[in-house]
Amino acid sequence: MILASLIFIVTLIFVIWQPKNLQIGTSAVLGAIVALVLGVVSFSDVLVVTNIVWDATLSFIGIIILSMVLDEIGFFEWCALKMAKFSNGNGFKMFVYSILLGAFVSALFANDGAALILTPILLAKMRILKLNMKSIIAFLLAGGFISDSASLPLVFSNLTNIVTANYFNIGFSEYISNMFLPFVVSVIASIVFLWIILRKDIPKEVDISLLKDPSTAIKNKTLFYISWVFLAVLLAGYFIGDMYDLPVSVFALGGGILFLIIATLFKTVKPKEIIKEAPWQVVWFSIGLYIVVYGLKNAGLTDYLTVVLKDLSLRGDTIAIVGTGFISAFLSAIMNNMPTVMIMDIALQDIPNQALAYANIIGCNLGPKMTPFGSLATLLWLHVLAKKGVNISFAQYSKFGFLITPPVLLIVLLAL
Repeated sequence: MILASLIFIVTLIFVIWQPKNLQIGTSAVLGAIVALVLGVVSFSDVLVVTNIVWDATLSFIGIIILSMVLDEIGFFEWCALKMAKFSNGNGFKMFVYSILLGAFVSALFANDGAALILTPILLAKMRILKLNMKSIIAFLLAGGFISDSASLPLVFSNLTNIVTANYFNIGFSEYISNMFLPFVVSVIASIVFLWIILRKDIPKEVDISLLKDPSTAIKNKTLFYISWVFLAVLLAGYFIGDMYDLPVSVFALGGGILFLIIATLFKTVKPKEIIKEAPWQVVWFSIGLYIVVYGLKNAGLTDYLTVVLKDLSLRGDTIAIVGTGFISAFLSAIMNNMPTVMIMDIALQDIPNQALAYANIIGCNLGPKMTPFGSLATLLWLHVLAKKGVNISFAQYSKFGFLITPPVLLIVLLAL
């Protein structure tokens, strides 16, 4: 246990610290190699882990490729400008609409997609609107939080969703039927608590005349209209795939590649650049970190968790769901939600209560917001902001995260 824990901690430190620009995927793979060489995991464990995460990682790549193509044609910039125009210069409305836009993007294009693509667009628009830095950070903190708290409704909205749905054989339609209400409650609760915490930094009026017309953001109107139809057909495809037990990645990756081909035919994107810029490091990160975490499982960590979770399951659904969700949340905040979701899934596999699998997802999606290193989406989000000249300190982020996450998490778990 000591050796497995040490390998995991060192790997996580390198993932967060990124010394000499060492990529997150490279650090995770190096940690996996060390675990393999020292006998913490075996080659058969590597095959087990790959079998667990391949669908999730390929789905993620597909969704990001689709998002990058849509971003290239002006889809998200059009949405952001429309959101600003709808507010009519009212600061409160703009705050709420920006959160709803973040929820829409997170639900359909995954939390990491919202962090990578929407954040720079919103930041650029707020600078054009000449908002002060306190107001900008308030909008960004709200956007960063909703990217994870709204990543609940669809299997592909978060990597944790895909991993858990596959692990417990939860179908696409079944997943939506159980998580749609928690998603709606999460968005509403997030808006309420974000406003309570950040309201002092939100301007009452914003001069939206400084923004350009939304239609000018669209690079190809025909492709823009096609994209809406394509998204509707793709969403229908997920339901059809569910009927035939097809992996989510068939449609997520297939859809991303197909739309890339369509956009290439319209000569609006350069496919080589899109594929080159896709976050392939996430693939290595997922597989590498999961292998390292499997070493903790081999050392007995999941056995300890199973004892605790079985005890909770005997105390009624409410206590079991809330308890499981908060355990997942705090583990995610401390050791990142990607390894947490796998450890918890393994620990829950012998407990005959599927509601706890959903509670684990909610905990792993919201809990990471308590710390800057709780989720990959937050790490990417902070990295994007730092490159744009906006630095949010560890203390500033953690204070915000610990204020807002527990109450929203509790309400969403009760909704489940």
